[in-house]
Amino acid sequence: MWELRSIAFSRAVFAEFLATLLFVFFGLGSALNWPQALPSVLQIAMAFGLAIGTLVQALGHISGAHINPAVTVACLVGCHVSFLRAAFYVAAQLLGAVAGAALLHEITPPDIRGDLAVNALSNNTTAGQAVTVELFLTLQLVFCIFASTDERRGDNLGTPALSIGFSVVLGHLLGIHYTGCSMNPARSLAPAVVTGVLGRTPGGRHPGLAPLQLRTVPVRQEPVGAHGCAQGAGARRRLGGARGAAAAVGGATLAAEPAPRQQGLSASRPPAPKAPGPGPAGLRVTACDPRSRPRLGAPTTPARPDPPLLRAKGGPQCSSCLRTCGLLRPGLQG
Repeated sequence: MWELRSIAFSRAVFAEFLATLLFVFFGLGSALNWPQALPSVLQIAMAFGLAIGTLVQALGHISGAHINPAVTVACLVGCHVSFLRAAFYVAAQLLGAVAGAALLHEITPPDIRGDLAVNALSNNTTAGQAVTVELFLTLQLVFCIFASTDERRGDNLGTPALSIGFSVVLGHLLGIHYTGCSMNPARSLAPAVVTGVLGRTPGGRHPGLAPLQLRTVPVRQEPVGAHGCAQGAGARRRLGGARGAAAAVGGATLAAEPAPRQQGLSASRPPAPKAPGPGPAGLRVTACDPRSRPRLGAPTTPARPDPPLLRAKGGPQCSSCLRTCGLLRPGLQG
């Protein structure tokens, strides 16, 4: 815990944050699809390699310039750094990578930035093949770093930054055709986070989703139902009953009911009610008035004896209330 109180430790953590930010910014920026000059595999590989070599040369004496959580974990396993330093290094690298990708996302035109060169399987590569390729690419990078910075070597080591940069170039020349070449969890996480979070705007949709198909509704007309959902005369009667109930409860005047095609209903009309015809024994059926029925709790008046009413079991439906009342009133024949 004594490392937390040292200025050198804080400076090293900030150096990892800054180095990863610059690495992701320049590396992903080299892979943008500019219409004037599309990037080539060699261009992307050289950009990532030069970025690593420059940052290792500039910040290697401060923090070791890991710039890669995989390298930090390898150094932890090899007992080159403490667990506390490794944890802070990984956190700083992830935050720096996301900050670099977000900065590149904001300063790049929307039609150019695309998905910020996020890593993805290509050329029919399976998940198992991709994991195997990334395993070997990261292995050769960590092997080169450990060999270049080994203090026990007595021969002329040259410049570790140059050899590490060439190792990154070598990995990209092969890995781009498989997965886009990650070799760095922070490099893979940053564009995925930024394009998944910053790519969505309030009230909008993600660019990868299909646009919504909305139908326009005329002014002063309520959209009732959806196309193909409610069809037939029964659906129209239910909608009409709901409109009448709303008007009775709220006391408000509703607009006229839209045409069937504007409601999303089928254009077929319900069958017209049949006109009263002659009933059995030469009697004519007439429609009863629902308003003439006695209300609950109201005093009833005796029915008039004339004209007499004949009740027929299972009589025809009334044309006004569509209920079987079974009342037959004698009428004129012919």
